[in-house]
Amino acid sequence: MTDIAQHGRKRPYDAELIPRMMTRAMLALVLAVLALVSYARLTDLPVISTPPQSAVVLERHVYLSGEPSGAATVLDANGALIARLAPEQGGFIAGVARVLDRERAKHGVPLTGPVTIIAREDGRLSIHDPSTGWGADLMGFGQDNARAFTRLLAQ
Repeated sequence: MTDIAQHGRKRPYDAELIPRMMTRAMLALVLAVLALVSYARLTDLPVISTPPQSAVVLERHVYLSGEPSGAATVLDANGALIARLAPEQGGFIAGVARVLDRERAKHGVPLTGPVTIIAREDGRLSIHDPSTGWGADLMGFGQDNARAFTRLLAQ
């Protein structure tokens, strides 16, 4: 049976679904974060939460091209074919190639140009585009995606 049938009227609900104190605490937290970030940006505090840079163990200059289907082609610095990957194999590499194309278009530089895949002593793997300064730590995208670029270094 429903509340209406049992009591003849609707059960009154609390006027406040979120307690006023909780709303004020959340607002105070947002304002505190905004103040801290504003202070850091205005005073040019250095970024201290970046991983330490370790020595480069291996680096390779490659040309990446990717298709929307996920297929990717990788050439070495001399233009020799390193890998031609089908859509089910090259999805992440093709995605990185599309990001590179977008960054290069934003900076007004030619879309063709080498990128550097860098393996570091501490096991980190990254990619760097010298024409735009863009770079990414590939370890942040998961082991399988980083392994795709590790294979390119090994070939």
